[in-house]
Amino acid sequence: MNIQTLLEAKVKEGFLTLFETTLPTVEFQATRKDFEGDITIVVFPMLRYKKGNPAQIGESLGAYLVENVKEVIAYNVVKGFLNLVIDDSVYLQSFNAIYAQDNFGLSSKSKDVVMVEYSSPNTNKPLHLGHVRNNLLGYSVAEILKASGHKVYKTQIINDRGIHICKSMLAWKKFGNSETPDSTGMKGDSFVGKYYVEFNDAYKKEVSTLIANGIPEEEAKKQAPILMEAQEMLLKWEAGEAETVALWKMMNSWVYEGFKITYKNLGVDFDTLYYESNTYLLGKDVIEDGITRGVFFKKEDGSVWCDLTDEGLDEKLVLRSDGTAVYMTQDIGTAIQRVKDHSDINGMVYTVGNEQDYHFKVLFLILKKLDFSWAAQLYHLSYGMVDLPSGKMKSREGTVVDADELMFEMTDTAKSISQELGKLDGYSEEEKSNLYRIIGLGALKYFILKVDPKKRILFDPKASVDFQGNTGPFIQYTYARIQSILRKAKFDFSQEIKPISTSLHSKEKELIKQLELYPDTIQQAAKNYSPALIANYTYDLVKEFNSFYQNVSILGETNESKKIIRVQLANKVAYVIKSAFSLLGIKVPNRM
Repeated sequence: MNIQTLLEAKVKEGFLTLFETTLPTVEFQATRKDFEGDITIVVFPMLRYKKGNPAQIGESLGAYLVENVKEVIAYNVVKGFLNLVIDDSVYLQSFNAIYAQDNFGLSSKSKDVVMVEYSSPNTNKPLHLGHVRNNLLGYSVAEILKASGHKVYKTQIINDRGIHICKSMLAWKKFGNSETPDSTGMKGDSFVGKYYVEFNDAYKKEVSTLIANGIPEEEAKKQAPILMEAQEMLLKWEAGEAETVALWKMMNSWVYEGFKITYKNLGVDFDTLYYESNTYLLGKDVIEDGITRGVFFKKEDGSVWCDLTDEGLDEKLVLRSDGTAVYMTQDIGTAIQRVKDHSDINGMVYTVGNEQDYHFKVLFLILKKLDFSWAAQLYHLSYGMVDLPSGKMKSREGTVVDADELMFEMTDTAKSISQELGKLDGYSEEEKSNLYRIIGLGALKYFILKVDPKKRILFDPKASVDFQGNTGPFIQYTYARIQSILRKAKFDFSQEIKPISTSLHSKEKELIKQLELYPDTIQQAAKNYSPALIANYTYDLVKEFNSFYQNVSILGETNESKKIIRVQLANKVAYVIKSAFSLLGIKVPNRM
């Protein structure tokens, strides 16, 4: 029985004894740091069951608990708050249990099977800063869900068809002179992205020429020869024309090789891949079935719609009048296909920017109307955009912040700051390079993941690589500091210290309390699909450790039992830092 469960039973017992009234619930909170105590009971809600002065009720309950609960050794009342001082032995017992667990914080309970979708890039350009947030969020949420007890499939749908793909293909065909990523030394996705920009440059010139010849701007945009060629190419692809399909396959293969490198460098992976070229026709059969069942209806022009006015939305197109699918049709079909491919799935998480909020609201409602049991377990992990101090990114103009370049910049920033601080004396060049990468990527990931997903981010690379404050490098540095302590601990600190044999410093007690929160933090982060809860918990833990480190002697302690506990505490804090950061996809260095 944990202390809160025990206290709840005893408070109810005391309330009945003292006031002859049954108390249905007890509200607890952590004691404020400016008051003595470990656990606080909030008295105000009790006034619904017992009228009176909250401070007097608190005094009566406090005295009862000290008399009847050996674990409560003192109390104080501040207005309507009863602060309880808990015996050190409770926290020592708790810590011993924590220290004995190899996978502390991780749940072994089997929960729902969830598929998490993230990344979902287009094959006409490299991944950019927006994709970085998407990938980091999706990967981290998948890892958190696994840690909380879920089985997870990680997936992406690759947008490998459509007019935007044909634009890159056509530009290469017209201007490429048969060059390849290998012949130019360029990464495949960057190489193809270059031709997407070239297409738009040529398109703009043609539009300007048409306007100069007296054609209205809107017409000029439609009549530009290069755009009409691209549209013709798309029709050839859809018809399966051999030359076009071969070109499409070749250029997509270049892009996939590029993506592989980026994903590896970013530290994310996938269990399954879906391609839009295979899924864009899915869903049409479902639409026909839905018409029969009254979920959809046809208009006079033959187009098919879903009426969502009862849900406060509008009518949504699901099939054009010519029988062609729209994105909604495809997404309906893809969701169903995924469950067919993985029959144990009973929920899905879609990591997609907040500009698609309405789309997913509609998609989930339609799937519910189609009576799929798993439709109630769909979640749109909606996130805000990432801005840079220099402004918004535009892929058509080639001003996108390339993900690979960003990772290089972060590594380089970590290098320059580390050199300024002179922290890496005695390291080999290889060790330094590896460490710069760990610090730089850690800074990037932490900066993005510590923010609530729904919030917009202004990303400042230099500010993120700071060895002070709520940053990745600060937490990594604390981990490395603990590893240094453990290396210097040349004695056996594995033995369990019995609660009766020693007392705790207040800083030790606070650190244990912080450790106790880790399992529940993982569960809450999973429930809310929020890596930010893990990130900020880790920062709070690190702050608590550093306060402990500054106020108590660890290796210099002369009392053997106290020294063992302090080394064990440091060791477990390091474990939790590493465990929590792994859920964020961040590595921790042993030396820094």
